[in-house]
Amino acid sequence: MTTTAKVVAGLGNPGSEYERTRHNAGFWFVDEIARRAGESFRSEARFNADVCRVRTADESIWLIKPMTYMNRSGGPLRQFLDYYKLPVDGLLIAHDEIDLPVGDVRLKEGGGHGGHNGLRDSIACLGAGFYRLRIGVAHPGHRDDVVDYVLRNAPAAEQSELDAVVDKAADIVPTMVSDGFAIAMNKINRRARKKRRVKPESETKDGD
Repeated sequence: MTTTAKVVAGLGNPGSEYERTRHNAGFWFVDEIARRAGESFRSEARFNADVCRVRTADESIWLIKPMTYMNRSGGPLRQFLDYYKLPVDGLLIAHDEIDLPVGDVRLKEGGGHGGHNGLRDSIACLGAGFYRLRIGVAHPGHRDDVVDYVLRNAPAAEQSELDAVVDKAADIVPTMVSDGFAIAMNKINRRARKKRRVKPESETKDGD
């Protein structure tokens, strides 16, 4: 049976001081989907999240941004899925990924948290059966620098590349909704392999 996207969640931190930090790449992704659909997020206190319903590929899907700060992301997602009786395997979580270079993006099913606290809490609350959109922000070079790095704004040239990859990743959302994650995964990961021209992923995994 084909598994299609029902909910797309973006991970990030609320507040203007975090808006353009690398750690908010997941927020940028769902914001772009909403923008394309001409829709806006609204605050939902019962979930402690901002939510938005959009139509794409002739289907209606939910977008959600937990407003609990990164390391408490899982609770709002669990509450939202339970309230609407939606399956975990229909959930895509978009997040920043230090083990991918800037400009790289990958779609993945399941797996561990890799030191990312937003994923760590999501797995604790939901299990690991959701899909992940990993938006590359690159590694600062030393694990002790990771927290400060992801909580800073990227330089202008790097931000331009991040915005471009978020835009291209949003192009694949209709495929996730109409044809399923497996086909979307093949498309986006094949594109990433063709583009990639840097060393393999770092073995060092960390996060705030």
